[in-house]
Amino acid sequence: MEKTRKIPERQCLGCREHKPKSELIRIVRSPDHNEVTLDFKGKMNGRGAYICPKTECLKRVRKSGVIGRQLEVTIPPEVWDALEKSIEQSK
Repeated sequence: MEKTRKIPERQCLGCREHKPKSELIRIVRSPDHNEVTLDFKGKMNGRGAYICPKTECLKRVRKSGVIGRQLEVTIPPEVWDALEKSIEQSK
């Protein structure tokens, strides 16, 4: 019998839906708390938060501030800009 690999899932902080990790964008805070970046490969060290590549989800998390609370930092404007660009390119 073949083993089927379990696909890791994460929850989008915008729509709260569980989706395969590979379909989501990861925002990561470095372990020393001084840097917040986007992690497209899902391999960077640090605490991560996930969001769907949808404009509605971006608007929702930006308005609610949930990513900042999840990562325990203030999200810099350049990270929001990079997220917006990433979502626009994925359409």
